[in-house]
Amino acid sequence: MDPAAKQKVIFISYIIAALDITWLFLQFSITPYLARRLGFDTIWFGYLQTTLGVIQLLGGPIYGRFADVFGARTALSLSCSASVVYFLLLAMADSTFMLFVHKLPAVFMHAMPGAQMVVADLSEKEKRAEALGKLGLCFGIGMIAGSSLGGTLTTHFGEKFAAMFAATGSCVSLFLVFKFIPKHTKAQTTAESENKASSKSVFNLGEITRLMKYPGVAKTFILKAEQNGYLMAYFGIVQMIIQGAVIGRLTSRFSESSLLLLSVGITSLVGLAQAMMTTVFHLCLIIIPMMFSLSIFNIITDSMLTKSVSPSDTGTMLGLCASVQSLLRTVGPTIGGFLYEGYGVPSFGFIQCVINAGVFCILLATGGRSQTQKP
Repeated sequence: MDPAAKQKVIFISYIIAALDITWLFLQFSITPYLARRLGFDTIWFGYLQTTLGVIQLLGGPIYGRFADVFGARTALSLSCSASVVYFLLLAMADSTFMLFVHKLPAVFMHAMPGAQMVVADLSEKEKRAEALGKLGLCFGIGMIAGSSLGGTLTTHFGEKFAAMFAATGSCVSLFLVFKFIPKHTKAQTTAESENKASSKSVFNLGEITRLMKYPGVAKTFILKAEQNGYLMAYFGIVQMIIQGAVIGRLTSRFSESSLLLLSVGITSLVGLAQAMMTTVFHLCLIIIPMMFSLSIFNIITDSMLTKSVSPSDTGTMLGLCASVQSLLRTVGPTIGGFLYEGYGVPSFGFIQCVINAGVFCILLATGGRSQTQKP
């Protein structure tokens, strides 16, 4: 594929990612209305969200492996098709049981990792962090558009119309995948192709866990963690500015190890500021360095991890990365509730400060580096 064709596919991947996030955040506006109408209390709504987290936690690594084995087009088609079913079931949900059932297709809904894989496969290694950073810009656009659109559609036309609108939008995403995304985006050596052919199983746990043996992967992977409307729209604007106008310049001037150190250090200071904040205005100020550090951290770790493995395994690795966020959505509410009840809101900030300060010291002591050479 020539450079111009690669850039076209990457651009279409950005559009697919932005649309996927738009429908996702549109759904965030639908579910609370529907859950309240069906008689959900706070506890049961928490169970519903935990169910989604568990489903995506289990599906992330499998989806990534599926993408590596069957290619980008098939993987993204599966994700978009699952989104269509997900929103159609949401439109039909008229009971507690159906509201839980509609979450099941989310096991295959991983368009963002799929788009990340395409970008990682088609971008040059030295420009990968910048290319992945632009996906964060797409996330911000989708967050703003989805949150605003979801509230408007649900208020004026009802939950079912909003869900059907999202299902139609997912069909548009599916069309874009079939029309513009090539079947395979990986540049493989003969040896890699033979190895891939010999291990076609999507559910091969050994092939998934094997990636942890690459130099630098385990260390970087352990660090992968943290993090939602009008405030969410503000978050999205800040994120768009940072990822669209700032990160690209930073990645072209500084090394990934230096930026990783910077993000962890700022996160520690943000934790201290969070512990002392008392107003929404303080939160809005803190959000700027918070989004800056999180954006750098997520982009740099994704870039480092995909460089640390073979090109044939980038999908599996990004699927594992997505599972980290699903895991946090699963255990985070429980841990957060315990800390809030026992120690109050400041405890979140103090713990974040201490843990990230420790991580910063460890990274500094080890040179802040992650080896990216293959074994």
